[in-house]
Amino acid sequence: MSQTNSPLPREVADAYVDGLIALDPITGTYLGVKESSNRLPDTSPAGQEALAALARATLAELDEAERRPGADSDVERRCARLLRERLTAELAVHDADEGLRAVGNLHTPPHQVRDVFTVTPQETEDDWAAIVERLRAVPDALAGYRAGLALGLERTLYAAPRPTATFVEQLAEWADTGEGRGWFEDFAAAGPDALRAELDEAARGATAAVAELRDWMRDVYAPAIEGAPDTVGRDRYARLARYFNGTDLDLDEAYAYGWAEYHRLLAEMKQEAEKILPGAGTPWVALAHLDEHGRHIEGVDEVRDWLQGLMDEAIEKLDGTHFELAEPVRRVESRIAPPGGAAAPYYTAPSEDFSRPGRTWLPTMGLDRFPVYDLVSTWYHEGVPGHHLQLAQWTYVAKNLSRYQATVGGVSANAEGWALYAERLMDELGFLSDAEERLGYLDAQMMRALRVIVDIGMHLELEIPADSPFHPGERWTPALAQEFFGAHSSRPADYVESELVRYLTMPGQAIGYKLGERAWLLGREKARERHGDAFDLKAWHMAALSQGSLGLDDLVDELSLL
Repeated sequence: MSQTNSPLPREVADAYVDGLIALDPITGTYLGVKESSNRLPDTSPAGQEALAALARATLAELDEAERRPGADSDVERRCARLLRERLTAELAVHDADEGLRAVGNLHTPPHQVRDVFTVTPQETEDDWAAIVERLRAVPDALAGYRAGLALGLERTLYAAPRPTATFVEQLAEWADTGEGRGWFEDFAAAGPDALRAELDEAARGATAAVAELRDWMRDVYAPAIEGAPDTVGRDRYARLARYFNGTDLDLDEAYAYGWAEYHRLLAEMKQEAEKILPGAGTPWVALAHLDEHGRHIEGVDEVRDWLQGLMDEAIEKLDGTHFELAEPVRRVESRIAPPGGAAAPYYTAPSEDFSRPGRTWLPTMGLDRFPVYDLVSTWYHEGVPGHHLQLAQWTYVAKNLSRYQATVGGVSANAEGWALYAERLMDELGFLSDAEERLGYLDAQMMRALRVIVDIGMHLELEIPADSPFHPGERWTPALAQEFFGAHSSRPADYVESELVRYLTMPGQAIGYKLGERAWLLGREKARERHGDAFDLKAWHMAALSQGSLGLDDLVDELSLL
């Protein structure tokens, strides 16, 4: 093909998205591609290799595209850099066979298989007919995943035992929700009567496949990996941290930064705690007091509606003052998460045509009483002005970027860094003047600092600093990490357990909140210095949110130029 006819980087990136959707209909469903609704991906080693082959072919096409006239424009350059960084990072993880030991309490292939049903269209009988076919595909998807784990056992590539045990418990809950039927059967019960027989049969087959995977994980896989380490070591950690953060981190510097934030936040929390419970001793005594005596929302439906109102209020107050929001971006829904997942709230982005809006999800963990202090800044993070404003804005401006930048090319630390920046922004703007809400915000910030400390510390077995109030001079272990986290968090024991298993499941991901926030703050400060008194925060926000995804390699530089 001649250079004049070869595609530019954005065209290469969008062709990659088309190829990815063909191989991974779960991605297609999240993007709103209706044709994906009746299929599931090949999760076997062959399926994993097909994805890697697509990435390699795309990188080769990108080499050609970057030599084409016009490839050096800002929009093409930014897209090319993101595409190369993302695919290279993904291939490094694939080539290290991480997919053959992908076990944990979230974001594994079985979690993705289950969760995609919650966003699959369910409005019409045709939608449910597609769901029947997707339910029938569950056994093959879980069998392919199991084949990958079996190959990992052959190659002595073991998952961590503790996340494996948690995953077995989750599978048991998916297989039996307590009424003699599984999660898929509960889900299918909402379908139309005209398809009742097909839905029930397909759902029973999906549940049987979950039970079969549970039994194999419990009886074969877990005993085979007994005694394997729960942590990954420096080399694996560096590779995974690159994937989640979009940069090669100085892990020792990041660890030291986590401690610096810990000390800063602890001092601020002590001051705020005095306003709530003078003489409390520690901020967490004051937070425990709020668990019993602070403001609460009673009821699951009530907390869902209250969170919806919180996001609606934030949109009304921020739009036109600190953001300029298009009408589709103003729509976001509060939902309750399906049981059997991790304890942390999460967000799902809108479909590309906004027919499915962005949604926040609250795992209730069986509770029906919810402290307000623990919710406000979290929903500024998950909803508005956090994940929703960023990811929905990417969707809205996708035509000015590339489909890749606005969707599947996301870098975790960019998005999580923005969401943590959003919490801080709301504090800066005075939305957290109430002492309960502000202490809850600081507690949430402290949790993100703790993540940097314990995630890096335990996986690299680093030494706890001499000025630490906790086991100075000792080396981190998962047991010490859980004790430290629990002693510096308002969250209940089951939440702390879920968090620690999460860090063992996804090494290098949890540090991106604080490190990403640092990048966003530094980029804003550099832009402010550049513009001086002419700096316009609203204009900067909208320009920053309209760039699409960027790795931390790129983020500070690009934000500084806005």
